[in-house]
Amino acid sequence: MTRITIFPLPGAVLYPGLQLPLHIFEPRYRAMVSDALARDRLIGMIQPQRAHEGAPLYSIGCLGRIGDVEALEDGRFNIVLEGEQRFRVVRELDVTTLFRQVEADLLEEDVDEVLAPVERAGFEREARRFADAQGYVVDWDQVTRLDDYALINGVSQIAPFDPAAKQALLEAPGISARCELLVQLMQFFRRTSDDDKDGATLQ
Repeated sequence: MTRITIFPLPGAVLYPGLQLPLHIFEPRYRAMVSDALARDRLIGMIQPQRAHEGAPLYSIGCLGRIGDVEALEDGRFNIVLEGEQRFRVVRELDVTTLFRQVEADLLEEDVDEVLAPVERAGFEREARRFADAQGYVVDWDQVTRLDDYALINGVSQIAPFDPAAKQALLEAPGISARCELLVQLMQFFRRTSDDDKDGATLQ
């Protein structure tokens, strides 16, 4: 098991191999970043189950390493977390630090997993429909050059779904399962948007 300093933030989901820019301004999280920079530069991103202080955590998060960092004169930070590995919380620790910490098991990632051609084609087809419905401008030539791992994780991280949907994507066991769930979510999002132009269940 590994001891991990955590940053519980609703809606913020990090994936292995991707980056997450963060503006750190609360005193406890400024202390968290200072501590991480003095030790191993590692912070675990994880969502709380509810948006209130001390809320229970979801079981799966992603360990990130601080890459770029800008320390501002008033004590705030701008940082970029680089996703390394998902983790499963075993238990939360009783600590005296301002920030929360957990014991967790690191989860192995199959970075060589690939989609079947029909899965990739189906995903790209649904992604185009989704982007068109939302009015997104996408460089599809660039998208087609991405490998499956980068594409599926990248869309999972930036898609405008609600925190529970983002958590389900993070917990999906592998790229194929995550791809299937992404397609279902995009289809649901489009149907809901068509039914209710004033707002959908997903953000």
